[in-house]
Amino acid sequence: MRQANRTMTRTMRRVAIGAALFVLAPWANAAVITYEAALAPEAVGATGSGYVTVEYDTIAHTLVIDASWTGLSGNTTVAHIHCCTAVPGAGTIGVAVTPGTLPGFPVGTQAGSYLSPLFDLTENSPTTVFATSFVTNFAGGLLANAEEVLIAGIDAGRAYFNIHTTTFPGGEIRGFLQQVPEPATLAMFGLGLVGLGAVRWKKQAA
Repeated sequence: MRQANRTMTRTMRRVAIGAALFVLAPWANAAVITYEAALAPEAVGATGSGYVTVEYDTIAHTLVIDASWTGLSGNTTVAHIHCCTAVPGAGTIGVAVTPGTLPGFPVGTQAGSYLSPLFDLTENSPTTVFATSFVTNFAGGLLANAEEVLIAGIDAGRAYFNIHTTTFPGGEIRGFLQQVPEPATLAMFGLGLVGLGAVRWKKQAA
């Protein structure tokens, strides 16, 4: 009986570990990785809120930004992705994407939405997608390194989306980008937790 329990425990442990390892597979082989952030006031007296989604295609090496906002105290002027702060989730830093402002970003609104064009991160001009200062300060002056550095910064929680307004030229609302787990990944992770919990309960009951 005791041997049978040990065998069952080993089997459950293998299932749990296998499920937990499977969780990593979608990230390792993902074509499109989604990041998101809630946008909130970043300065005293600032108002407004919003939401942004950023989709990064690891195969096509492209980026798309989808943002919405409301209740700003001033009128929109420019918007960017900033990277990379010294501390994850805190601080300010210069612009990474794009110089000037995001192309087609609406000016003069206190509420609105924006869907960017498809940014080709392999383009060889830093003035098109990447700010020259970002390439110089973070990519070792090499545009070929900019994509890798940007995504690493986002993954580390050191990149934020920022909307600037006439009232707050330095930025009124912003949010640090975080990766969104895939539904299948969450389900498998839950299965892994259940399996590990069952193994632990089995040990305590033995």
